[in-house]
Amino acid sequence: MSGHSKWHNIQKTKGAADAKRAQAFTKIAREMIVAVKEGGSGDPANNSRLAAVVAKAKAANMPNDNIKRTIEKALGAGSTENYERVTYEGYGPSGVAIIVEAMTDNRKRTASEVRHYFDKYGGNMGAEGCVSWSFDRRGVIVIDNEEEELDEDAVMMDALEAGADDLKTDEGIFTVFTNDPSGFPAVSEELEKKGYKLLSAQEEMVPQNYIKLESEEDLKNLNKMLEMFDDNDDVENVFHNCENAEG
Repeated sequence: MSGHSKWHNIQKTKGAADAKRAQAFTKIAREMIVAVKEGGSGDPANNSRLAAVVAKAKAANMPNDNIKRTIEKALGAGSTENYERVTYEGYGPSGVAIIVEAMTDNRKRTASEVRHYFDKYGGNMGAEGCVSWSFDRRGVIVIDNEEEELDEDAVMMDALEAGADDLKTDEGIFTVFTNDPSGFPAVSEELEKKGYKLLSAQEEMVPQNYIKLESEEDLKNLNKMLEMFDDNDDVENVFHNCENAEG
């Protein structure tokens, strides 16, 4: 759910323990409920925010029955879910830029916990906009290339035909980008139809530039900080610009 080492920590994505998977599904379900309420519709075709969350859920292997039940719950008259989106920005060790996206029913609690993680591991939480200027919000789709060797040219052609704007290769994966973040659900749907296995599909804050931490102590503290963010129930996503972090 949270950040990634340059593009994504694939081992965490593919080998998540049952507890982590359950936590991920809970966070996605919460995001889906808010998307239904904000968009005023339980139909992804008429609610772009919901379409984005459904694409994210499918890439995370959330069962269709879970998705359907969550949408029905959000549409129910008795639904008492009252979450809001909130974003925190700050710096990790050695000035690593970090963005934390949360979904909370208690701003004070979440802000206090996020600030604590920043402070405890050698960083500091800053004001809104202090680091987001160095990131671009884009649609990001990660395709598994570890189990079978895919042809890069063929993947590029299929991605562009589906509406993507760019593709990058990394060890074991292809990362597909859409410059318009709202366009990724349609692209991910087309790629799935072509038989590609998606490891993730969502809107992300992509760093314009990356830095590498040379200090082992700073890297250790950053990894621990990212782990704490990931384990927090309120935190939906974490993005950073450190290329050699584990999370």
